[in-house]
Amino acid sequence: MRYVQLRAFHHVAIHGGFSRAAEALFLTQPAISDQVRKLEDEYDILLFDRHKRQVSLTEKGKQLLEITNRLFDNEQQALDFLTESQALRAGELRMIVDSAYHVTSVLRIFQSHYPGIRISLKVGNSQEVIDALYAYRADIGVLGEVIKAHDLKVLPLDETPLVAFASRRGEHQNLVLSDYRQLATLPLVMREKGSKTRQKLEEAAKACGVTLTPAIEAEGREAVREIVAAGNGIGFVSTAEFAPDERLATIDLPAPVPMMHEALICMKERQNRKLIKTFMALASGLAKNPPGT
Repeated sequence: MRYVQLRAFHHVAIHGGFSRAAEALFLTQPAISDQVRKLEDEYDILLFDRHKRQVSLTEKGKQLLEITNRLFDNEQQALDFLTESQALRAGELRMIVDSAYHVTSVLRIFQSHYPGIRISLKVGNSQEVIDALYAYRADIGVLGEVIKAHDLKVLPLDETPLVAFASRRGEHQNLVLSDYRQLATLPLVMREKGSKTRQKLEEAAKACGVTLTPAIEAEGREAVREIVAAGNGIGFVSTAEFAPDERLATIDLPAPVPMMHEALICMKERQNRKLIKTFMALASGLAKNPPGT
């Protein structure tokens, strides 16, 4: 087994194809394919299912990726250590968030201090955030809850209540909700399963003996906003994430009002990576001393 073979496998796996792996490593596609083939042949193992131009990891490939994730992350940590004076001059910090709102302040400060660092930010629900961290597809995540996990470093951020909202042009704009039974009779526009906003809302209703069934299920906060703005029901979001919109009116939820507890998270085994450690430290400082205090 050669280092270059493992490196070729790893990049094909994380980039989702031989051509993209070749671009990332500044090599040719045939060279990458040859290294992966040699690795498979030498150990008589199939790492990728190849169908036309699509490749996907086999079960053995997924298991090997878990190992190479740690291997190449440790390599990067060693490089960070050896080039510590240069570590914050260039590079990429990959983030996945359930909402960018909660990290806008620290992003601004981080960029002002380290302008050479490229920040890649993706949006996903809570389950997607967790999955991306464990799969090494992201360095830092933002969740709509403060979780307890032995292998995650968790930094609490904000705590805000959920609020309902409806179109100002529709029949629900002046609605006063007395209880969750009343809410259950309305056309609800809810996030996809895996959304912490939806989970918190459903838990509050269930505590009152009510099951909420969405009339429309939409993927992503922006999709819900646009559907509701067009007059297609009632949506839900945390008050901190409700951006002013002349098309929408907010509606207070009945007690018990669900609370969102946002947190910044990373894997403990990666918390000493220079970029991750620096960003988490800045966020911790802001959490203790929010702007304007």
